Amino acid sequence: MSIGERWVRLPAILLSGSKIAKEVKAKVREEVKSLGNTTPTLATILVGDNPASKTYLKHKHAACADVGIASQNIELPSTTSQQELESILHSLSNDATINGILLQLPLPKNLSDVAALGTISPDKDVDGLHPYNLGLLLQNAGELVPCTPKGIIVILQYYGIQIRGQKAVIINRSKLVGRPLSQLLLNNDATVITCHSKTKDLNKVCKEADILITGIGRRAEFTVGPEMVKTGAAVIDVGTSLIDGKVKGDVDFEKVATVAAHLTPVPGGVGPMTIAMLMYNTILAAYKQLGKRPKFKPEELRASTVN
Repeated sequence: MSIGERWVRLPAILLSGSKIAKEVKAKVREEVKSLGNTTPTLATILVGDNPASKTYLKHKHAACADVGIASQNIELPSTTSQQELESILHSLSNDATINGILLQLPLPKNLSDVAALGTISPDKDVDGLHPYNLGLLLQNAGELVPCTPKGIIVILQYYGIQIRGQKAVIINRSKLVGRPLSQLLLNNDATVITCHSKTKDLNKVCKEADILITGIGRRAEFTVGPEMVKTGAAVIDVGTSLIDGKVKGDVDFEKVATVAAHLTPVPGGVGPMTIAMLMYNTILAAYKQLGKRPKFKPEELRASTVN
């Protein structure tokens, strides 16, 4: 591609998570109505007073109200012991009126999230982080799948972006995003490379990606620029940073949009999809507990037009 051709190239197609999330929530709303007098209920647990966690939970409970899912939040002090936390999770797991349980992460440093998550009933684990559900994911048999990774897959499928046979590079190895996303992409027949702080020649590795996903969230220290992006790639931005009072992603949006074929915005990209997938996982859990199946699957949604 010559320099002249480069500068007349159309900008990347915007991958609107907000648009897809709206469609997902509309479908979930229909599924809730189909349950008649049964109202699905989500319980969330917040330990400590992390401001970001409180904001995330506020959005999650607002989404529940929007689709007709009942919700309750249990707030615990940062001094809560591991035994106390697990006792509450155990009680919720045995409560027939509760269909989904979400333990808001991160926990205070004195608590083990692995042990706590293992206390939640796998059937009510709407975050998909119980060891049993993660094991099913490894076997390509998972249904309650971590929300952010699942939302990313749905975005790619909605816009008709091929995953099978493509090289996918993830700049994140967290158990909330990078690790389960790697497995989901493998389950969809991608070739996956997971990058982290010890990865050598990061720019070169990223430049080879057909699908590039970044989730660092430290914009002042790390930015994905056009020199890291393969021409025609799909770029998914999971990172969020507050810069001069504005939410920014990892990606230099304006510059990368001249190179990538598809690109998610921040805000309005992956974030809304995370919450939409939580709504879907909650209704899925409720249906399964009733011995039923919802008619709708987010993976089946497709854009009528791409523009």
